[in-house]
Amino acid sequence: MAELTESELIDGVVMVEPTIHTDERGYFVETYRREWFGLGREMIQGNRGSRQAGAVVGLHYHLHQADYWYVPSGHVRVVLHDLRVGSRTDGATQMLDMGEVDGAENNHLGLFIPPGVAHGFASITDCTLTYLVDGYYNPADELGVLWNDPELGADWGLKDPILSARDSANPTRADIDEGRRPYVSLRT
Repeated sequence: MAELTESELIDGVVMVEPTIHTDERGYFVETYRREWFGLGREMIQGNRGSRQAGAVVGLHYHLHQADYWYVPSGHVRVVLHDLRVGSRTDGATQMLDMGEVDGAENNHLGLFIPPGVAHGFASITDCTLTYLVDGYYNPADELGVLWNDPELGADWGLKDPILSARDSANPTRADIDEGRRPYVSLRT
């Protein structure tokens, strides 16, 4: 069975360390189970992204949607930042390495990200990231904060990242429109 650890830095974020079953054929790992997460979150869509080494994706956030991330190949540095007004951990930033960290075997970590927590990743190597979401794509719920906002104190692990135009144009935390800031949800 998997070991679930709640983040000590950001409320509602959960790291999953699954059990890895090996034999002469290779390994099997259960990457996600609905029962690991309470309060009615049901993942309804799965997505996969592949990125080249040096790419940064994010920081994105949603007012309503939760994500569950898993890295089947490569090494990513995840950056999380709590934007939720009224959260005990509002303003906290956390970094986490997932996948094949420093060329080692895959650590197989899973990551649950509640609504209102900004999330992004840096591709330290070429990588594949899969993620489950509990809502269908909704452009009105696709929001962002500037990836290198000094107020966040994020260490992406890269010197000259490759960025999308969208991610380069996101506002700083201080410049997020009042109605676009998330709030603490009872449904995390």
